[in-house]
Amino acid sequence: MPSLELTDFDADRRLLELPGTSLLIFTSIGCASCRWARRELPGMGLAVDRLCWVDAGNNAGLVQRYEVFHLPSLFLVGDGQFFGSLQSALRSGVLSAMLEQALAREPDELP
Repeated sequence: MPSLELTDFDADRRLLELPGTSLLIFTSIGCASCRWARRELPGMGLAVDRLCWVDAGNNAGLVQRYEVFHLPSLFLVGDGQFFGSLQSALRSGVLSAMLEQALAREPDELP
């Protein structure tokens, strides 16, 4: 599955331009759960077109706008529209179900 690294400088433009669905994941190098997510999420076969990673420690603007309070934090963006945060265990079946629920929501603008 394709992965992108996003920053405060390019995230908005790229998320608005990218076709399909992007799972936006905020992580930090010092977070054990984040390291696990970086290793395991790409192989889960999730129904998204790409994983977009944001280093929370280096991108305070995005952290503030997305109101990230814990790591890892996951958000779903599809065709430039925001489908909100995903409060889910990082297990394939549970996360896949949460992705389906998020896509059924009324989309909003990116934060």
